[in-house]
Amino acid sequence: MSDRRLTFKEMCAQFDVTPRTLRYYEYIELLAPEKEGRSRYYTPREVARMTLILRGRKYGFSLEEIRQWLLIYEEKGTQAQARAFVELADRQLVALEEQKRELDKAIGELKELRSESAKDAETVRIT
Repeated sequence: MSDRRLTFKEMCAQFDVTPRTLRYYEYIELLAPEKEGRSRYYTPREVARMTLILRGRKYGFSLEEIRQWLLIYEEKGTQAQARAFVELADRQLVALEEQKRELDKAIGELKELRSESAKDAETVRIT
């Protein structure tokens, strides 16, 4: 990883996030850029954290879960963080599987309703 720091604008562009999102992540202490006057600079550490934050969001973790998980690394190191991730991932997999079952059921019901409605529409058109 390079030691190059990113500006606020570069960070937004690299991760395709809005300035508001980036400021919010700072506000809730997920990110801590270096500040020089009014300018913010993001180190490779912050870039890595942002990668993990967005990955966590992609898989449905809450920002608080992500914050706690990142804190574990700061306080207890890599192994503790890995163990915590396994526990979080196990819980999230159960939740996602349930959501998938619910979506599959809703899709099936909608297809059935659409099919019935299509038949009704065809019957009205024929008569």
